[in-house]
Amino acid sequence: MDDVVERLVLPNEELEYRWVGDENAEGPVLVFLHEGLGCAALWKDFPDKVAAAAGRRGLVYSRSCYGHSSYARLPRAVEFMHTEGLEILPQVLETAGIEKAILIGHSDGASISLINAGGVKDGRVQALILEAPHVFVEKFAVDAISETRETYLNTDLRKKLRRYHGLNVDNAFWGWNDIWLDPDFLEWNIEEYLPKITVPTLIIQGEGDEYGTMEQVVRTEAGIGGKIETCILPDCGHSPHNTKPEETLEAMVSFIKGLA
Repeated sequence: MDDVVERLVLPNEELEYRWVGDENAEGPVLVFLHEGLGCAALWKDFPDKVAAAAGRRGLVYSRSCYGHSSYARLPRAVEFMHTEGLEILPQVLETAGIEKAILIGHSDGASISLINAGGVKDGRVQALILEAPHVFVEKFAVDAISETRETYLNTDLRKKLRRYHGLNVDNAFWGWNDIWLDPDFLEWNIEEYLPKITVPTLIIQGEGDEYGTMEQVVRTEAGIGGKIETCILPDCGHSPHNTKPEETLEAMVSFIKGLA
């Protein structure tokens, strides 16, 4: 399977990717950034549906150490999301030949999108769609991630994740879990980037998010310098595109079409 994976060759890593939607579609490309335990494959067919409904082309990729992308050195640094947003994401856009983009980020991917939009001021990024973003660390999230550690060690979670990450499975899990449980990570905060974000932004948040409270939304709304819309979904956890796919699809497509 690994030998048929398409890869973006960056200066220091190779990232698996796939295109979705009509290659001749006009408008900004939808760039999907996965969560802390995600990868390109774990989005399943949701990007395909968004691209088709919005009439856009989309790029879905796995960061280093995830899916079938290249290995990343562990342990991760506290600033690993800064590196992804300020350095790696611009390389992805350049290598993929993307001139205009809408970033669609989930969880860690949403935070990386915020760092990019507020730190790089890249004219290629036209808008942000953020699922369950986090801009600071809550004890609530750390406790949940600690529980996930026990689940990985004592249940079949590793086996399930291995279907998507292959030989990267342990690197993907521990790279995410260890840094979030590192005492130094408690001070992680990206609110300084928010006032510099001027592109239209949509937040989609589940009321029952097991990794973050509504305070994440409140502080993101208060901090962002540009136009912002928020969609709060009841009876929904950390992954709106999985738990409430129709509502999430509708919110994203309406926002994308409204940008025109």
